[in-house]
Amino acid sequence: MKKRGVAAAAVLMLLLAVGCGNGNFDSEETVRIGVFEPLSGEYRKEGRLEKEGVEIAHKLYPYVLGKEVELIYGDNMSDISVAETVAQKLIGRRVAVVLGSYGSTLSIAGGEFFERAGIPAISITNKNPLVTDSNDYYFRVCFIESFQGVAVAKYAAEELHATKVAVMRETGDDFSAAVCRAFSDKFSSLTGSPDAIVYTAEYNGATNDYELELQAIKNSGAEAVFLPSDVRRALDVIEQAKKLSLNVVFLGTSDWESDELLAVRDESVLRKMAFSAYSGQREEMTPLSAEFLKAYREKHGEDATPPPEVVLGFDAYILAITSIGEAQTALNGEAVRDCLARTRDFPGVSGNISFDEKGDTIKSVSIMTVENGEYKPLYVAKPVWGTEDEGQ
Repeated sequence: MKKRGVAAAAVLMLLLAVGCGNGNFDSEETVRIGVFEPLSGEYRKEGRLEKEGVEIAHKLYPYVLGKEVELIYGDNMSDISVAETVAQKLIGRRVAVVLGSYGSTLSIAGGEFFERAGIPAISITNKNPLVTDSNDYYFRVCFIESFQGVAVAKYAAEELHATKVAVMRETGDDFSAAVCRAFSDKFSSLTGSPDAIVYTAEYNGATNDYELELQAIKNSGAEAVFLPSDVRRALDVIEQAKKLSLNVVFLGTSDWESDELLAVRDESVLRKMAFSAYSGQREEMTPLSAEFLKAYREKHGEDATPPPEVVLGFDAYILAITSIGEAQTALNGEAVRDCLARTRDFPGVSGNISFDEKGDTIKSVSIMTVENGEYKPLYVAKPVWGTEDEGQ
């Protein structure tokens, strides 16, 4: 079982020291970190964003154990069979840690080989529980599907003070089903009412007409609607809700965190939207997050907003070198894995990160909206430790 327990202060002290040391911990001249990403093929855009976050962190922190960190790239080409081959090539290069891949199926394909070789891996944006479920060497820095539902439920109950909520979910969609279940269970628990979810509407993924569902929600007396969809569908739903004079807040997940939403200028729409976001507690700027943001904006412009893939890629690299530094080795994968597993309240750019016994992230989740073309924090759902509801 994976253990937890590295305090935030200790992590920060270690982070400040990762460039120090006498270089005698291992016989290798450099510390190698694998970047296991789809740099070509269907997922190349997302893979390159994760890679960018890793590279920004590497540029700022290029040393650990007194040695230079070398990034070893493995392009899995968005293909499962290629991912298996590339994973074995990275193992052959004696990498200390693997970062990636975008695409849960690609991570699962490579994960079998990484575990067998005793090399820890850190997923950056995979939300599929199978990535970590049966692999003691795979971790993730993004939160899983279910915790988004928990965080949004906390916002609805504790900030909106809602007592009646409706749910809209796509029929046959596994993500929608999982996150809606987590939301409904948590909201009912927080309100103390098994009837707090007053209506559940299911829609076909091919539809763009939601009038019947929205009318039923209006008749139910719901004060808010949980809608774990992509942002385009959410905007369509909200526009149709306006025509029916359905005056509720629509609650979503990190899939709404996008350039498309930042481009919306209709404040009457934006005021009705709140969603869980990968990008952390932006109202609480830490030295590390300030350093990251400065580096990102030097590259992209003073007003640029980093995508979540870049933010999380940055955190994954910092976690990797911190764990290597704590383990005092880049060649003993089990020792590095054990240090990763003990991570508790690591002060990342995306929020404080802790790993549970599966290697899944338990972290603060920011609830955001958009105002004047910028993300605006509304609420931070923080994990609760030391109770039967631990991490929730």
